[in-house]
Amino acid sequence: MVDHLYGALRRANRFVALVLGLALVLTVLFILTDVALRGFGRASLGGSDEISGYVMAAVASWGLACALIQRAHVRIDVIRLKLAQTGRAVMDIFAMVVTNAIVLLVAFQSWPVLSRTLTQGSRANTPLETPLWIPQGIWFAGWLWFAVTATALTLIALTYLVAGRREEMDAAIGIGTEVEL
Repeated sequence: MVDHLYGALRRANRFVALVLGLALVLTVLFILTDVALRGFGRASLGGSDEISGYVMAAVASWGLACALIQRAHVRIDVIRLKLAQTGRAVMDIFAMVVTNAIVLLVAFQSWPVLSRTLTQGSRANTPLETPLWIPQGIWFAGWLWFAVTATALTLIALTYLVAGRREEMDAAIGIGTEVEL
């Protein structure tokens, strides 16, 4: 069951990464079109700076979970590499627990931002007057997804550790090599 959950989490994050990549490509095309139109003396599409900022916030919050599941987060492994397998496992679990705690805290603290926006009906102070609950909702959902991914990954790693499945645990939360990434 744990293996199925881990596989489903990897597949879901792979799908998220594809959607994020598509959003970035579409944003780049929008910006290029806007700049090209200005170069030809035509009216700007407008809002490319605002929209690209929203996309970057969404990509950052959602992309953190994708990076976590791919073991692409930066870790300093000078000490870890000198330890025996048990010591490396302890450090990996510690890193996941700390990461998970921080992500849960950030997700918890980001809710008041969205809540205040919803209560006040806030809009961007720009020509587009974007209802801010839209980009903030996507941003908050990304932090929530990161929290779900980190919590699930922590529980999966602990389950592997308790079951004595160190290789699977290392494959789930250990340090990724350049070849694997």
